[in-house]
Amino acid sequence: MEPLSEEQTAQLVAMVTDLARQGRTEELLEFFDHGLPVDVQDVQGNTAIMLAAYHGHAETVRALIGRGADVDLRNGRDQSPVAGALFKGEDAIVAALIAAGADLDAGTPSARATAEMFGKTALLVE
Repeated sequence: MEPLSEEQTAQLVAMVTDLARQGRTEELLEFFDHGLPVDVQDVQGNTAIMLAAYHGHAETVRALIGRGADVDLRNGRDQSPVAGALFKGEDAIVAALIAAGADLDAGTPSARATAEMFGKTALLVE
């Protein structure tokens, strides 16, 4: 089987990131189960776990953690998944990411700084 072209790879990543944004967990996991790296990033540096966390899809986040997704991989704007979830008020996702070992001091702003901005520091009990 021939390797994918740059254009085909970009289309594949776009499909995967759209599935993550929509919380379509089963379809998303099919790509990773067939060899796509779970931490593949789009042109903005977003991973599936970043987009699922930001868009409030707790089941998808938990499934990606189960597949070994890097909970600390930051996007091109130096944002971490846990800070994005805090920003969006996704308490269950914050808890799942912390349980998976998310670094609360990584990124700009960090999860700690984001929690302080939004009065959510109680969520950061590790």
